[in-house]
Amino acid sequence: MAMAKTAGEAVARIAYLSTHVVLSIQPALAIDSHFSKHLHTYSATRLPGVVAEKAPEVVALRHNVDPLLSAFQPLRSGKLVAVTTSSSVLLPSVPHLYKLAQYPIVIHVSLHASPTPDYSDITAIRQSGFVFLQSETLQEAQDLALTAHALAIKSGKGVMHFFDPANSRDDSPIEPEDPELVRDVLGLNTTRALLPLPENCTSIYVDDGRRATMAEETTSASESSQSDRLTTKGLPSGNVIEKPSSGGGSSVGSSVRESSADSRPTVSSATSIENPSTRPVTSDDVYELLETIWSKINRATGRSYRTFEYTGPENAESALFIFGSTGLFVDELGAAKSSDEFAKCGLITARLYRPWNGLHLAESLPASVRRIAVLEQIRRKTTKWGPILLDVLTSLRTKPSAGGSIMVVGHQLGYIEPATVHQALRGIFQNLSLATPYQNLEVGSRDGPLHPPDHYGLTQPKVESAYMKILDQVFGERLYLANRLGAANAGISATIAASPEYGFGSLLARKDHRSRFIGDVKTAAASHDFATDVPRSWLSKWALSAEDDTVVNTIAPDVIARLSNDGSKLASTLLESKSLFFKESQWLLGSDAWAYDLGNSGVHHVLASGANVNMLIIDSQPWSERAAADATRRKKDIGLYAMNFGNAYVASVAVYSSYTQVLEAMIEADKFKGPSVVLAYLPYNKEDDSPLTVLQETKKAVDLGYWPLYRWNPENEEKGEPNFSLDSERIKQELEEFLKRDNHLTQLMNRHPKFAANLSESYGTEVRALQKRKAKDAYDAMLESLYGAPMTILFASDNGNAESLAKRLGNRGKARGLKTMVTAMDDYPLEDLPTEENVIFITSTAGQGEFPQNGRAFWDAVKDTTELDLSQTKYAVFALGDSHYWPRKEDKHYYNKPGKDLDVRVAFLGGQKLADVGLGDDQDPDSYQTGYGEWEPKLWQALGVDKVEGLPEEPPPITNEDIKIQSNFLRGTIAEGLDDTSTGAISASDSQLTKFHGTYMQDDRDLRDDRKAQGLEPAYAFMIRCRLNGGVASPSQWLQMDSISSSYGNETMKLTTRQTFQFHGVVKSKLKSAMRGINKALMTTIAACGDVNRNIMVSPLPTKSAFHRDVHHISAKISDHLLPSTTAYHEIWLKDNDSDEKQTKVAGDAVVDNEPLYGPTYLPRKFKITIAVPPHNDTDVYAHDIGLIAIKDADGKRLEGFNVLVGGGMGVTHNNKKTYPRTGSMLGYFPASRIHIVCEKIMLVQRDHGDRKNRKHARLKYTIDGMGVNVFRSKVEELLEARFEEAKPFEFKSNIDTFGWQKDEFGMNHFLMFIENGRVENTAEFPMKTGLREIAKVHKGDFRLTPNQHLCLSGVPDDDLDMIKGMLKKYKLDNLHFSGLRLSSSACVAFPTCGLAMAESERYLPELITKLEGCLEENGLRQDSIVMRMTGCPNGCARPWLAEVAFVGKAYGAYNMYLGGGYHGQRLNKLYRSSIMEEEILDIMKPLLKRYALERQEGERFGDFVIRIGMIKPTKEGKSFHEDVAEEESDAE
Repeated sequence: MAMAKTAGEAVARIAYLSTHVVLSIQPALAIDSHFSKHLHTYSATRLPGVVAEKAPEVVALRHNVDPLLSAFQPLRSGKLVAVTTSSSVLLPSVPHLYKLAQYPIVIHVSLHASPTPDYSDITAIRQSGFVFLQSETLQEAQDLALTAHALAIKSGKGVMHFFDPANSRDDSPIEPEDPELVRDVLGLNTTRALLPLPENCTSIYVDDGRRATMAEETTSASESSQSDRLTTKGLPSGNVIEKPSSGGGSSVGSSVRESSADSRPTVSSATSIENPSTRPVTSDDVYELLETIWSKINRATGRSYRTFEYTGPENAESALFIFGSTGLFVDELGAAKSSDEFAKCGLITARLYRPWNGLHLAESLPASVRRIAVLEQIRRKTTKWGPILLDVLTSLRTKPSAGGSIMVVGHQLGYIEPATVHQALRGIFQNLSLATPYQNLEVGSRDGPLHPPDHYGLTQPKVESAYMKILDQVFGERLYLANRLGAANAGISATIAASPEYGFGSLLARKDHRSRFIGDVKTAAASHDFATDVPRSWLSKWALSAEDDTVVNTIAPDVIARLSNDGSKLASTLLESKSLFFKESQWLLGSDAWAYDLGNSGVHHVLASGANVNMLIIDSQPWSERAAADATRRKKDIGLYAMNFGNAYVASVAVYSSYTQVLEAMIEADKFKGPSVVLAYLPYNKEDDSPLTVLQETKKAVDLGYWPLYRWNPENEEKGEPNFSLDSERIKQELEEFLKRDNHLTQLMNRHPKFAANLSESYGTEVRALQKRKAKDAYDAMLESLYGAPMTILFASDNGNAESLAKRLGNRGKARGLKTMVTAMDDYPLEDLPTEENVIFITSTAGQGEFPQNGRAFWDAVKDTTELDLSQTKYAVFALGDSHYWPRKEDKHYYNKPGKDLDVRVAFLGGQKLADVGLGDDQDPDSYQTGYGEWEPKLWQALGVDKVEGLPEEPPPITNEDIKIQSNFLRGTIAEGLDDTSTGAISASDSQLTKFHGTYMQDDRDLRDDRKAQGLEPAYAFMIRCRLNGGVASPSQWLQMDSISSSYGNETMKLTTRQTFQFHGVVKSKLKSAMRGINKALMTTIAACGDVNRNIMVSPLPTKSAFHRDVHHISAKISDHLLPSTTAYHEIWLKDNDSDEKQTKVAGDAVVDNEPLYGPTYLPRKFKITIAVPPHNDTDVYAHDIGLIAIKDADGKRLEGFNVLVGGGMGVTHNNKKTYPRTGSMLGYFPASRIHIVCEKIMLVQRDHGDRKNRKHARLKYTIDGMGVNVFRSKVEELLEARFEEAKPFEFKSNIDTFGWQKDEFGMNHFLMFIENGRVENTAEFPMKTGLREIAKVHKGDFRLTPNQHLCLSGVPDDDLDMIKGMLKKYKLDNLHFSGLRLSSSACVAFPTCGLAMAESERYLPELITKLEGCLEENGLRQDSIVMRMTGCPNGCARPWLAEVAFVGKAYGAYNMYLGGGYHGQRLNKLYRSSIMEEEILDIMKPLLKRYALERQEGERFGDFVIRIGMIKPTKEGKSFHEDVAEEESDAE
């Protein structure tokens, strides 16, 4: 270890080595204490401890969440616990200290410098029963920290070690304590192991009868005998009087009255001794143990310690006893001249403060001492005489000296500047030399330094600003936050003024003030002291409605205006309190710290008062299994507590789950006449956590029921409405069942309190284990009736390949007579593994060489266990991976790493190999099947079933083509699946068919692992994509889409890169209603997805409205012409089930249906068409199956025809060079009148010639590359019975949007606004969704969605221009002050809903751009457009392969980086770096942007620049996409 430089570091290191659990109490989770930085460093590096077998657990806790409550659970389970904290925590924790004093806990206290260290935090708790040790220097801090831990272990008592970190700030670094010395001093070789307490010791706030005891034998200095007689046993209350302390050396005035080691019970005055050979620990025991510990340290290091340290001349007549910071005095006394008054002065400090040993103090003083100045650094003194002064007086009142009795003079020590220490000492000794010295003389300044060190000011965590902004938005000037940070409160400290308790008092005072004000107004209304009579009538009108919110807030501005105009003295007096003319919305802000002791918190006081006060209580505790499992840490449910009062409005909200519900709750709370409690969830691990982290934690908590969303309004009963409204729909049924269960178990919990925590806690882990056991036992029972050797197949699979392979292997094993069982690794009870005869492991590779999600828990258990004996188990492993996935040699070990690791580990545990590990490689000709084909025969041979005859022929796997042809024109069993309420999912085959209907089944991947741990199915929901031709929607359609997203989805809308609306989070039960809502808006979702022609894209073209109208008309014509003809969509989604409408059926269940264009199998893959209007390539015309380039007529005003591109496409599979992106090839020009027929014939050639066997090779781009452009053109022309003309000239200049206001040729106005990544939502900072909804209510034009995910407000007449501009400004929708990079960026959805995502995209790209914008500013590039795109997988939804710089997800947090795309969307980019993380991205981009700023040529775009300087080679066609990459992929491992 490195040398320790600070006392905090030295103490942290000892605490880490000497315990099982360290509670690191911090000012905030993002702000380090004196200890926390070092503790977290040790923990992160898994530094081994001395006491703990593995690395100790370090738990970070905020200072205001009753942190010492977390100590009980580990202490009661037999663990040694240390606490590192500042002294500010001590007084609020007094209820716990009295109990913790009887446990072997060590609390290291760094005295809080605010503004100077205040030792009254220590003296105030001196009677708590703890042993108190004080250190001053850096070396003492380390040694006494070790002493504290040794003493706690040996005595079984709590020890508090305190120090002022500033006192040793200038000390030289010290060597770390030798771990062997630590082990020796702690006595780990001889001390009896701590035993867990009995299960009935569950009380927190009530004395549980525990006492630290030791054996009754004669005390010996031998450590072994001491260690043998120590116990930490809890003793129940009884009637046997305890033996008093025999500490004859203790001072009469303090050791009996205040000693923490006098063994008297904290609550009861009597103790029952269960074993007569034990007795409570006494102060004498503590002294003796200390001497033994210090002797051992002295022998090892030469450093000695005593309970009181005296330094100075042996003939000193005066001495200083300092209880405070001594550093400056030591230096000054050491440098004293013989002429100084204090030249022959001694210095006394207490190493052991409690139990106080007066005899040791007397013995430490030279006999010559006649006068002692006691300096106490205590700011909060509650008695005339300081506690240290009284201790010293009672200890020395019988002490003889050479000159008679000793005079003791008290002084109050404040802050002393180093330059004034000499003067301060002179003043002390001058006072001391007086015949009658002044008592309690103040030395130094009480106010401390101007800028105190280590002072943490009150600040609101940044993440909590969301709720504050909502309050401001909803209530505006009416908002009155009584305990707002920074508010002026004369004579009140900022800490007190910000507390909810103070705020409640100030609110009550404010209500009284307003009542008096109303009386003053009534008096004024009858007065004649105004300059005119106008104010009187207004005041009378106001007074009549003073308590009516609506009326009074409406007329208040008019009243204030009239008084302002009057100018009289009376008017001026009333205006001094003009805010009281409004009926305020009064709020208190609290935290979850209130939830630990509700009876004493502000919640209770507000509820009990019945006052009309609104409380916003922010709970920041993230959902975690650890917090849920620790019953002693569990917070009380404030919501249930408040509802039980019956007089309060209660709401539980989460802004990152439902913004709308937060608004509703705040408005309802404000209207409620009585107390209101709004519980606001905002989970974070650190105060500077990103919104993404908060979002993910919120979703877990809401989805799993940890934080249900609800509203409780007692006033609803009078209206005949239910009081309780549950707003978290996904868990509605589960929560209702839980509430019923909770009511049913209340009596049981009351009868058996010790079971209460277990009954009410989350039981997900137990349910999961029980499910595993029942499934395994049932399968074992079934196999008993079968013959043959058993074979258990365990798989871990992310994308389904490993699972499919495992199931196929299981079927083949059954055919060979084996008793097979196939299950996911995480579903298998690990304890049964040694009982298996033959186990086969099949795993794919995820992330950076990680196990798939359904195998991670299994692997974590296997890799850490040393208890599994697999010597009787035979096994084999097959692994699936991609040898090209990690191109850098240093990353090659990730290839098939899970399978290789598992093979090595099972062999280490004694497993016998059936066959060498098999490696499936996606780069082989048949992908992983090549390696599997070699491995499987070896397995059968090892099992002795390789020569079985008559094996049945295996049915071929079901393909998408099979699903389509058997679907009866896209019907499948979708209707039946929607009616199945037992699951939130539909069948796998139906999930393929619903894509044709415009919806994908997904699950929330943020919640996947947690729901699995709870024994729940994935959080299934559906994405709905609309078919919106050309991206044009009317205002009424926008309003309907807004309503659907709020009523059925996750309250957001996604504007996609295909110019349409997309909704996420639609649960199955709401799916049909959402579809019908879309239909009511005269829109549809048919063919928005699936193997058909999808939504047709059109340039928004705001400046050419007539031309846009022509092009849009053609797009509608093409769209309608290529629409599927099946009536399945109408039957499933729109038809009323109760109607008599029925389809005519023939030949059994076959519906009379027809698909004249598509046929029963539709197309091989999806088919996309887009139209671009030069010079704007904003639709990425080269990236689609058909790209139509609009050509104007000779006048340049109307549409004439189209240049036709074919074969563009973006889908790629990582490292599969047979897949690649492709830009479209030119077929030629064709007139507009028959362009829909051209599109049909192109589609038909693809229908008949596309690859239907390999879906990765089924797009039109591969068909064209297979047959050649000329052959493809001829086949189209043959069907057309016409030929393409030569392509007409055109030019593209950009493929990004043109933001801001523009005018068209008809004088209409269009505003193109920036919608980052197309996500339309409300946040506290940006109420975008609300703003667009309000605009849609008054807008007369239309909304045009752009292919770059932005929005054009089109057709605004001049008469409405000011109104629309005002609304845009009000809702911040007119803000275009973004960097060119951000304005040119685009991202797909990715996590959490997309099942194909490998990495974040939409949620991460804005953060990445933010981290680059500083560099852009520095280099003058803020306004420069650079096209940057990000996708979570290589399927290319955001068309990344055409971007100048692109990041494509490879694994969570890792991306492939591509450079060199064309700014106009005309050229593909190329791989530059593979699998890089954020740090490397920034390391590449920042210097590159600087170089671009310095070296670019006039007008040179970024993509062209990186090619010119040789960073990347240009990609000339799709087939060369994988050639000449900057980072070659190596085959070597």
